Amino acid sequence: MANVVVVGAQWGDEGKGKVVDIYTEFADEIVRYQGGNNAGHTLVVGDEKVVLHLIPSGVLHEGKRCIIGNGVVLDPEVFIMEVERLKKAGRLQDDQTLLLSESLHIIMPYHKRLDIAREAKSGDKKIGTTGRGIGPCYEDKIGRRGVRLMDLVDPVIFSRKLRENLEEKNILLERLGEEPLVYNEIYRTYQDFAQTLKKYMADTALVLSKELKAGKKLLFEGAQGTLLDVDHGTYPFVTSSSTCAGGAATGSGISPRDIHEIVGISKAYVTRVGSGPFPTELLDENGEKLRQVGAEFGATTGRPRRCGWFDAMVIRYAVRINGLTGIALTKLDVLSDFDTIKVCTGYRFEGKELETLPARLETFEKCEPVYEELPGWKSDISNIRSFEELPEKARNYVRRLEELSECPIVLVSVGPRRDQTMLLKNPFEA
Repeated sequence: MANVVVVGAQWGDEGKGKVVDIYTEFADEIVRYQGGNNAGHTLVVGDEKVVLHLIPSGVLHEGKRCIIGNGVVLDPEVFIMEVERLKKAGRLQDDQTLLLSESLHIIMPYHKRLDIAREAKSGDKKIGTTGRGIGPCYEDKIGRRGVRLMDLVDPVIFSRKLRENLEEKNILLERLGEEPLVYNEIYRTYQDFAQTLKKYMADTALVLSKELKAGKKLLFEGAQGTLLDVDHGTYPFVTSSSTCAGGAATGSGISPRDIHEIVGISKAYVTRVGSGPFPTELLDENGEKLRQVGAEFGATTGRPRRCGWFDAMVIRYAVRINGLTGIALTKLDVLSDFDTIKVCTGYRFEGKELETLPARLETFEKCEPVYEELPGWKSDISNIRSFEELPEKARNYVRRLEELSECPIVLVSVGPRRDQTMLLKNPFEA
């Protein structure tokens, strides 16, 4: 038996949704442990394209239970719309297969308004936030002002907390040049949301504890990526939660000892959305080629992603910070039409080779990537289903990434569909 955590090993958008969808076949419960609807998973099942923002990818498998843990911040409107869309498509037929932690925090209208207003005032110092209210919601959580799901479903407690928060938030909004929010409108709307949400509410930490004792296999799904972790990422160009593997324990209520395997998802190249350092970024025709061939546009925002060559420094850092036991390599097929492919093996700063990623942002921004050049395979690999059948140069590329990453590659993806996946090692059988 094994419990598995799936994390992004780069700056997010690595294809975690697809990998979780693949691994769900071997799990009993799928748990989302951090982030909010600023994340997006795009899945292709047969000819159907499904985009999820809050509900774990495992919902597409019949008989699997999906849990949204206490580390997530939830926009009720987005969640309800997602549930309705899944039900309409016949993907969610039993409400008992979806649970919400009673302790998760609720995104309020003032969070979204503050998020957008602050970013608009930031000028050339913009973080690149999605404007979904994620950061301000986590601020209130840490500041002990947050509204939890258990508060939302209690009309008396919710009323008190809403009044207290609006008293402060309206002052901030007015100073930012925004109109104040009205208590009555928010109260009525969110009490309507509460009627829908309360049927999914549970003490999910207790539920997971019982499942672990019963020998069930759990799959934990993170959002974003290691380099966007609020503690270990390229701060301040990060998200507002713990995206690393440690967040699976704090964001769900399980013990760290209950985690057995940790798989980091990495593209065969690298992308990031928003501002911040990106040493291997390509601002030429190669970068545009990666963007177009890889369809590198955000599932949540539609924003074009910045694209660059594979960065082994980033992956080695992710291996160390998360304790990765394996790497799932996605989008290998995107590189099929390149004559040569570069791989960043390290960084140089002021003439000196660096041992790891610099914590200082100003240093990171000035790092010079050290490249190694590998030959491309110049053939379509999207229909290949066995690693041994890949062109020799494609296999050599994967093995070189494995060497540079200092971690075994356990999965290779050559397209967006489920069947375009090579499972080299199953973490649930470890």
